[in-house]
Amino acid sequence: MGRFFKRASLVLAFIAVFAACAAAETPVLRMATTTSTDNTGLLDYLAPLFKQDTGIELQWVAVGTGNALALGRNCDVDILFVHDPESEEEYMKGGYGVDRKQVMYNDFVIIGPKDDPAGIKGKSIKEAMSIIASKKVPFTSRGDKSGTHMKELSLWKTAGVPVPEKEQWYIQTGQGMIQTINIAAEHNGYTLTDRGTFIKYEDNHKGNPPLVILVEGDEALLNQYSVIAVNPERCKEVHYDLATKFIEWITSPRGQQVIAEFKLLGKQLFFPNAK
Repeated sequence: MGRFFKRASLVLAFIAVFAACAAAETPVLRMATTTSTDNTGLLDYLAPLFKQDTGIELQWVAVGTGNALALGRNCDVDILFVHDPESEEEYMKGGYGVDRKQVMYNDFVIIGPKDDPAGIKGKSIKEAMSIIASKKVPFTSRGDKSGTHMKELSLWKTAGVPVPEKEQWYIQTGQGMIQTINIAAEHNGYTLTDRGTFIKYEDNHKGNPPLVILVEGDEALLNQYSVIAVNPERCKEVHYDLATKFIEWITSPRGQQVIAEFKLLGKQLFFPNAK
């Protein structure tokens, strides 16, 4: 079935499409997910293989982790595929989800212009954030409570820098990761992204993108992804059986192999680590 959803359409479009597919008697698993799994093409690659193995059709809405968790709280989806461990733990404590499993990881990186006007290349993440703030160079933020946005907020805090929400050089896009990177490029500025989405951005520019990786490798930049089934005791209409089959599949040797084999420009975007 492929990609149906863009963030602006959200629930109404999702329900409409779901109803159409339900009429065709195809088991449909409804997922809310972060934009990186969608923007990179991972789900487009993974969904047909999941259907081939299980007969279940995967549909998804890519909205960022914060909004994905909200869809789960509202019982609008069956399963979540997200990457903000702290928010996920709060979600679980609230009784909204069950069967949370780690699935894969990559890392966050700071990207910016090739000539690096702020001079952050090779610095620690703490030093880089401080330099960006002190030099007031353009920095684009997702600004949407996504997993990447929440990580960025934690990095400002670690650097001892107040979140520069009212600064003119701090641009809040409210958009997905690829769009946010493109806006950063338009301003000859910097941004935080996960490595998988950056590789997709590289691929979009045939390996020669305007923005390049300048800061990487810090332990604080780990980016862990997990799946969570929506709690069927709270949401009686969710397809917990289908969610369970997806969790079993994505954490199996087969699902983990599919993740590892997904590459662009010969580079692996995500690294399986099911637990």
